[in-house]
Amino acid sequence: MSLDLRGLSPAPVTPFTVDGEIDFAAIKRLGGWLGSIEGVKSLVVLGHAGEGTFLTQKEQSDVISAFRDSVNGEIPIIAGITQEGNAVAAEEAKRAVDAGASAGLVYPSHGWLRFGYQQGAPQTRYRAIYEESGLPMILFQYPDNTKATYDLDTQLDIAGQEGVFATKNGVRNMRRWYTEIPALRAAYPELQVLSCHDEYLLPTMFDVDGLLVGYGNIAPELLVELIDAGKAHDYDRAHAIHEKLLPVTKNVYHRGSHMEGTVALKWGLVARGILDHATVREPLLPLQSGADKEIAAAFASAGLGQVAVPA
Repeated sequence: MSLDLRGLSPAPVTPFTVDGEIDFAAIKRLGGWLGSIEGVKSLVVLGHAGEGTFLTQKEQSDVISAFRDSVNGEIPIIAGITQEGNAVAAEEAKRAVDAGASAGLVYPSHGWLRFGYQQGAPQTRYRAIYEESGLPMILFQYPDNTKATYDLDTQLDIAGQEGVFATKNGVRNMRRWYTEIPALRAAYPELQVLSCHDEYLLPTMFDVDGLLVGYGNIAPELLVELIDAGKAHDYDRAHAIHEKLLPVTKNVYHRGSHMEGTVALKWGLVARGILDHATVREPLLPLQSGADKEIAAAFASAGLGQVAVPA
């Protein structure tokens, strides 16, 4: 695989107008800014942060194409593949290819979140998507407290399949992390390991090739530094960056629901001068009164001010 995600891969939000339509001018600003930062390796669209499952099929394709255009095709656009059944997920992947996606982040079938999965079923999902679309894929490991988290044997099987070149790991169980990441490394040394532990990145920074995080929307400069410190095994520098970001982390991710983080990301982008407002689609709801001011103050305390947006 030629895709190199050894660095920062932000998962950008999908900006909307105040009327709830896709804001293509804001996509151009956001994508252009993120793509201009050295160390950003790709943009991952249509995930949870991007409200991808809230969009129509046409809107999903339009978002992929708009972000591709925003970076002038200079870095890959990776699309979330979220449909439940293998056949419809494969069709979704083919639409993503047609829209300009270079790879897919393959979500587990969402029914598994409640009911669990049959052994062997996740492997068929990846196989069907790749055989039908040819889209290179990222293995997505869900949190340990869901029934859609893959055991080690399942991860190893998927990682060994044709077309799988990276894993986005959000297991959020360090006992499993310290067991399973070395096992994946030993079995597949070329597999790119990416952390998505937005709310507590520091413990995972020393074992990964990069980050694939919604957090990359709002603080890409500091996250690139954090990745560099982790790769250098410079704990003191990594910890200092972690502490600098902690007010932002708390205000964006330490909330009652992780989904509130998507709304908070948009307020963070308002604070940085990329977005004018934080419009989201239901069932996401606005944050409580005053949250915007709290988020803005957290960004100011971390030294994350407004940015110059590329023309």
